[in-house]
Amino acid sequence: MDAVDRTSGRMPLAPVGGELSPSERTRFARHVILPGIGDTGQRRLRAARVLVVGAGGLGSPILLYLAAAGVGHLTVVDDDVVESTNLQRQVVHGVTDVGRPKVESAVAALQDLAPDVVVSPVGERLTAANVLDLVADHDVVVDGADNFPTRYLVGDASARLGVPHVWGSVYQHDAQTSVWWAGEGPCYRCVFPNPPPPGAVPSCSTGGVLGASCGAVGSVMAEEVVKLLIGVGEPLVGRLLLHDAWRQEWSTLPVAADPDCVVCGVGADPYRPLGIEGETSTGADSLDESSTVAAQSALPSISAAALALRLRDRAEGADGFVLVDVREPGEREVVTIPGAVPLPLAQVRADNGDAIAQLADGIPALVYCKSGARSAEAVRLLRGRGVDAFDVSGGVLAWVNDVDPSLPTY
Repeated sequence: MDAVDRTSGRMPLAPVGGELSPSERTRFARHVILPGIGDTGQRRLRAARVLVVGAGGLGSPILLYLAAAGVGHLTVVDDDVVESTNLQRQVVHGVTDVGRPKVESAVAALQDLAPDVVVSPVGERLTAANVLDLVADHDVVVDGADNFPTRYLVGDASARLGVPHVWGSVYQHDAQTSVWWAGEGPCYRCVFPNPPPPGAVPSCSTGGVLGASCGAVGSVMAEEVVKLLIGVGEPLVGRLLLHDAWRQEWSTLPVAADPDCVVCGVGADPYRPLGIEGETSTGADSLDESSTVAAQSALPSISAAALALRLRDRAEGADGFVLVDVREPGEREVVTIPGAVPLPLAQVRADNGDAIAQLADGIPALVYCKSGARSAEAVRLLRGRGVDAFDVSGGVLAWVNDVDPSLPTY
């Protein structure tokens, strides 16, 4: 007898697999006795194929819980490597994995947890050239990406193919998640038709993130995947779930399909390019610091090593300059360059560089951020109003690497 609850009116996405072995019945006993899953539901999980984009803060709990649940085939896509700053929240990786490709680290962890689950690693960048083939080969797509080009690419491909798209996002202590499903409800682009301007939304590397919030929302996303695969309950289709960890509040907002959506609307062009036009998906923070080289190449600049010499000479009475740090206060708590004046980029934008112009009256302004994108914007603004501004190439990361390796990074 099929024990799956179909009160939601949606059919299970995964087929019923073969009989469970005695050892499988033991391992998944808490599922088999659970109303709504049962024997048939567990067999569906074992027969399911799930694509997980990202093996980071959200991907970690998603992968662990789906593997533990007995999802038979997981494909994980990530072209990044494990860094020590990841370990505060990316719990699928360990200290010994630092420097290792994330997909390799994730596969090893999942094999230890659930050796019968097939985990296929895709250690390459997700692009318009490969996204449709990857999405089409799976029952559900889970989006744990940390950048907008990837989110839009996954959302567009899922909508075009009619594959459910479980999505989540975390910033600091706030999070949101939903299930986008063209034909059943809105797709991602119905609700978020356009990405924010570059740099408008700080990344976790510049704004911080509560690690446990990734676990909370990643667990919800794993729940949604299980529900979709076995056809139980009410998935988050047409609802946006919001979480504020500081207030420990959960709330939902209704969202609806846009009949004029360029991806899934009535007049949508089936040959429209996928994703954000002119953008390719990258690793972390693609709209924040990843375009550093392009941002700095056309600007007057100074290297971190040269800055160290200038600071030494200034201390000995040489011609002056003002050193400006345009990062956020929390970033300066981790590491800073001695003698810098703190002026976050938002403040520089708000006063059109007035504060720096006053400080740099008749002397150069040397500007730095984490690795270059924000400082480049500030230098352009300052030079536009006549300030003799220079970009510190590579930012504080270059300072640590080239001048003082004893300092921490982030």
